Amino acid sequence: MAESAVREIVASAPGKVNLHLGVGEARTDGYHDLVSVFHAVDRREVVRLLYDGTPVDGPAVQSMHTTFFVDEPDEDIDGPGNLAWRAVEAVMARAGVAVPRVRIEVDKHVFVAGGMAGGSADAAAALVAANALVAEYGEPLPDEVLGEIAASLGADVPFSLMGGTALGTGRGDELVEMLSRGRLHWVFINPKIGINTGGAFSLLDDLRHGNPALLPHMDATELSQALTSGDVARVAAAMHNDLEAPALSMRPVLKRVLGVAGEAGRRAVVSGSGPTVAVLCDDADAARFAAEHLAERFDGYEVFVAEGPDRGAVVEKVG
Repeated sequence: MAESAVREIVASAPGKVNLHLGVGEARTDGYHDLVSVFHAVDRREVVRLLYDGTPVDGPAVQSMHTTFFVDEPDEDIDGPGNLAWRAVEAVMARAGVAVPRVRIEVDKHVFVAGGMAGGSADAAAALVAANALVAEYGEPLPDEVLGEIAASLGADVPFSLMGGTALGTGRGDELVEMLSRGRLHWVFINPKIGINTGGAFSLLDDLRHGNPALLPHMDATELSQALTSGDVARVAAAMHNDLEAPALSMRPVLKRVLGVAGEAGRRAVVSGSGPTVAVLCDDADAARFAAEHLAERFDGYEVFVAEGPDRGAVVEKVG
């Protein structure tokens, strides 16, 4: 690409925390029925598509590069299997419009494999960026088609596209917007210990066979009422995660993190399948204080502050 001819489209999408995650029995398709309350936070992934303006046939993506503002994983994630790469190719295949080949650049601000749907946010940002590129050369895809592509890429991608606060059912990708009054202030701490998501679900199934008390929590009514009230204490009391039990069993160190984090804020829970711990605080000042305290107590862990709800995937720049 000639340097003077390069154009770019910039998009972003939010990380998320599960305020509620109820996991039902395993289904015949290998998934579990879920009842999840997703909450988007303003720790956002940024995706850029760089192109030279010359439409070509064939694969849309030329290359990909990720810049990490969190700890970098050991494996190379910049390839055709990356969700952002797949998202761009899926949009172009569905649109049927000849576009220039693109370089994808990702600024990664959400923990990698941390239970905050960072990869899904990359995909959502790539979807809207790719659709903006399609609009430069033809007719863009309607929102409902982008939603279909999002669901095909992963269960968390539709919420990353939507943002805000939402109730997710089915695989978690059947979404209904929820009312949430006020702002919620968070600290996120990543112990940097891997937890396999599929393994966490399987272990939960095993744990339930030996412990009838681990019933699925499939009713988020109490949390919905708490969110509507805008009362942080009520929201904290209503938060729940069925995957917390297997996460603690797989990584016992999380028990200490949860204990210390819970004392630093209003309530601490494992986010998604973990290992990230989300700490709900009373306000922005309390969140900053808690983050400083946790960074001191857990040297080497990644800690950041965020708030929500935040908007979904959006195009920030075309030019």
